Amino acid sequence: MDELRTRPDLVVTGGRVVTPAGVRPATVTVTDGRITAVLDVDGGGGGDGGGDGGLPPDVPRVRADGCYVLPGLIDSHVHFRTPGLEHKEDWAHGSRAAVAGGVTTVIDMPNTVPPTLAPEALVAKAELVAGTSLVDYRFHLGADPRRPALLARLDPEIATTAKVFMAGHHTAPTVVRDPIALEKIFAAAAIGGVRLLLHAEDESIFALLDRWQGEPRSYFDYERRRPRSGGISAVARVLELVRRYGTEAHILHLSSAEEADLVTAARAAGLPVTFEVTGHHLSFTDADTRRLGARIRLSPAIRTQADQDRLWEALWAGEVACLGSDHAPHTVEEKTRPVPDAPPGLPGVQELAMAVWTGMRRRRPEEDPDLAVTRLVEHLSARPAEMFKLPGKGRLEPGADADLVVFDPTTPWMLSAHDVRSKCGWSAYEGWTMTGRVLTTIRGGQVAWDAERGAFGRPEGRWLSGVAARDRPRAEAVVRDRPRTEITARDPRHAEAEARDPSRVEAAVGDPSRGAGEREVTSA
Repeated sequence: MDELRTRPDLVVTGGRVVTPAGVRPATVTVTDGRITAVLDVDGGGGGDGGGDGGLPPDVPRVRADGCYVLPGLIDSHVHFRTPGLEHKEDWAHGSRAAVAGGVTTVIDMPNTVPPTLAPEALVAKAELVAGTSLVDYRFHLGADPRRPALLARLDPEIATTAKVFMAGHHTAPTVVRDPIALEKIFAAAAIGGVRLLLHAEDESIFALLDRWQGEPRSYFDYERRRPRSGGISAVARVLELVRRYGTEAHILHLSSAEEADLVTAARAAGLPVTFEVTGHHLSFTDADTRRLGARIRLSPAIRTQADQDRLWEALWAGEVACLGSDHAPHTVEEKTRPVPDAPPGLPGVQELAMAVWTGMRRRRPEEDPDLAVTRLVEHLSARPAEMFKLPGKGRLEPGADADLVVFDPTTPWMLSAHDVRSKCGWSAYEGWTMTGRVLTTIRGGQVAWDAERGAFGRPEGRWLSGVAARDRPRAEAVVRDRPRTEITARDPRHAEAEARDPSRVEAAVGDPSRGAGEREVTSA
């Protein structure tokens, strides 16, 4: 028991613990919201079979017999709709859905009302969320094509990522249609060290089809009318800008085999580009869209069986950087409007891990469950924590945040509307027989979800940011005192030279007169 220097205030015992060193029977001890030890069963002195016989008997215990103990899951792609769209989701309900699905950390998107397009908007949003969330949280800034220079001087204590909409839909606040504006965003993000997250579809392709045939009026041919060519074209454009500027880019909700091939090839060539796959693109095909209609009307559209098979291959091969839910609830009334007016999106944060695990076990039932669960943790905990700079998250080891999930990997159960915790009250997975279920979710050493009792914990989730995020005067000072920055969009010859020599990029920003044929834009 040398690992324990202080008395633990929680013990998770009896399960197979998924750690960076492997999966093994162990007991996890927690003190003051941190993991203090992962004790092997044979090192704990017998006792009740959980390997914790040397621990004080009056310490609260969570039993995980027959289950895996996972690090808390991270969903880096949610829309919890605050502010302005709380009629379809809010942080109280969204975070309940999250912990019921084993998610203890989320990163929220900027398309709210008003959208969060500036650092001060993120500070204000954090104040709205405080005291309502069961999960820890961070925010993606929205990339504003009118003020690209914000990204060049974005304080990482406020945000480290920015979302770019290359195509519009019902809640997209700012769509970047101008190629020069998009290039300025990439240039600014490269200077600021900001990772860009992209809804990468070419809207002009959809507009061309709609001018020819009109907007889609049924779901029978919805995928064909919002085709893969839109994604392929946009991804190719993103890869060229990444090559020019060296900007870190992350393609969201990638949907087709061709896009997966392009991004994987680009990464193999050394470009700093990654991609996300959603639970629903792994779970449904275009045949389901014809059957379920508005429930799985999405942007990007659900594609063919061949595309789904390629995305599963990418997951097994480790080409996928992370899994995301794209949790985007709408009310039933909104989803049942005429096809041109029905918004894309579905709730998914609660269903994500269980839907993916169910697919993994059905597609490869012979696979060692320890290997399968390690893969799930890799894409829903470890890699997101690393990509999005979440210290203390994603790893079940001493010193990490005490975010843990007790996961029953084998019990079948059927999801019904009664199980849905999202405020919208419905799920595209209703009627699915799931394999595996989240029994207990612990965030910061406190039980946030107890499935046996159907009970939630206290809404004490934290804004995961630096000093500025914890100190409002400091945050306001960071926003107020940033120096003005000028961003230029360059001809490809200058961009390529600067990608090879980052000092030239920064010098050109400081002196916009450098470089022939440059276009200048100054942040407001």
